[in-house]
Amino acid sequence: MYSLRRRSRRWIPLASPFLGCLFLYYLFAIRSLPRAFFSQTLIRCPPLPGIENVLVVVKTGVTEAMEKLPVHFNTTLKCIPNYVIFSDFEEDVAGVHVHDVLRNVDPIVKQTNPDFEIYNRLQKQGRQGLRPFDLRDDANTPTGKPNNPGWKLDKWKFLPMVDEALSAKPDAKWYVFMEADTYIFWSNLMQWLSKFDARQPHYLGTETQIADVIFAHGGSGFMLSNPAMRRASEQRAAHAAELDEFVNIHWAGDCVLGKVLADAGVPLRFTWPLLQNSRLAEVDTLTTDFYRKPWCFPAVGYHHMSPEEIEFMWRFEQNRYRKTNDALLLHSDIFREVIHYQIELANPRSDWDNLSGDEHPTSGSLENCKTRCQKDLHCFQYSWRDDRCYTSKTPKLGTSSVGAQSAWMSDRINNTIKRMGTCRKVDWGL
Repeated sequence: MYSLRRRSRRWIPLASPFLGCLFLYYLFAIRSLPRAFFSQTLIRCPPLPGIENVLVVVKTGVTEAMEKLPVHFNTTLKCIPNYVIFSDFEEDVAGVHVHDVLRNVDPIVKQTNPDFEIYNRLQKQGRQGLRPFDLRDDANTPTGKPNNPGWKLDKWKFLPMVDEALSAKPDAKWYVFMEADTYIFWSNLMQWLSKFDARQPHYLGTETQIADVIFAHGGSGFMLSNPAMRRASEQRAAHAAELDEFVNIHWAGDCVLGKVLADAGVPLRFTWPLLQNSRLAEVDTLTTDFYRKPWCFPAVGYHHMSPEEIEFMWRFEQNRYRKTNDALLLHSDIFREVIHYQIELANPRSDWDNLSGDEHPTSGSLENCKTRCQKDLHCFQYSWRDDRCYTSKTPKLGTSSVGAQSAWMSDRINNTIKRMGTCRKVDWGL
């Protein structure tokens, strides 16, 4: 039986004098932020009705835990009464116990499958057994990071994670799964979950597909009700050897879990754009290319967030709640108050890539690139990188990139914001 990490509601200090520097140095490399952007005060956790019936499960790995976990203990998990950290190595990180989620995997699998080489090595040698290539950030491919030992092992965590979470808190109504680079907006999440009957099997997540399997993308965060968890656990127990072989030949553990749930009669409920497989810098709030428009949807989760971005978003969220007493955050709110705000602070911007994706090889200079965007009434931004011109029909914030030049069409963005207007109704996608 697990000993859960429990936290009581407490007052949380927001130390703001250094926040501008934190944000600009680590996140957007801007010289300063107005002091009014944050406040130095004590902020209580916003009301989270039902959170006592939720178990938050954070999945990580030994190669990233020391870097990515501590920020959560100081920010996002402060208001969460029940959470557990699952990894491939048992240890304490920043005073919090991290559990080995692979401890009950079939010993024969662990002894014979090459994916477990790093696991077995660390069982014998501890962290001293880590080698430089274990920590190398392998390039991402359409099938993940096949040369990264920690990534290859990660797929084995998803099915055991269900059983271990049930063991940790068998009476939870909801199980919220996230990764160490996931940011969850807890108030939005709890309001969303309250719209579902937790006595029924529910599987909520950002829709992804491999072959004929539709599943929730793991890094974006996904949610399972207690009945769904139990169905998945029973399905795994009934087909243990078969599923071990399926995990072995597959490359994505979240896909394997999705198949188990589908076979157990629990299909995925599509949740985009509430849960995003993007970091803040990449979010495309104004897009109209998909089956839903994000503008009036609540933001529930971001992925690929650095510790500094997590720190910033947490303090932004808490400060906003203190000022407005409104914990609900729509994608439109974040666009206006964070993304658009940062765009206007420095436009144009040097050593910055705003992630424009439409390439124009014939535009031979930055000035020509600017002219091309100005003439195209649908162009919202452009960038010049590697001596090539890129434009985009939707605005994104982007990220620092040495040598890149970026700019945005401010008037067009402002006019679009006015046209989109204030949301009269929150869209939960139900």
